[in-house]
Amino acid sequence: MKVYTETVVYSAPEAFVKDAPYQIAIIEKDDGSRVTGRILGERVAIGDEVELIELRDGIPYFKKASSR
Repeated sequence: MKVYTETVVYSAPEAFVKDAPYQIAIIEKDDGSRVTGRILGERVAIGDEVELIELRDGIPYFKKASSR
């Protein structure tokens, strides 16, 4: 899975104010479909490989994939 696009949210909706700033990204899955999710840990850039960490309340959380 790769980062298709990303942004950092500084002015968050009320439910996520305590998390700001945080990064969100559109992730292109291996089958070509796309999903929006949050990024944990190190910030990612377009084209970076990511891996799914967990689902929280239906929201996928990703992190930058380890270098191999």
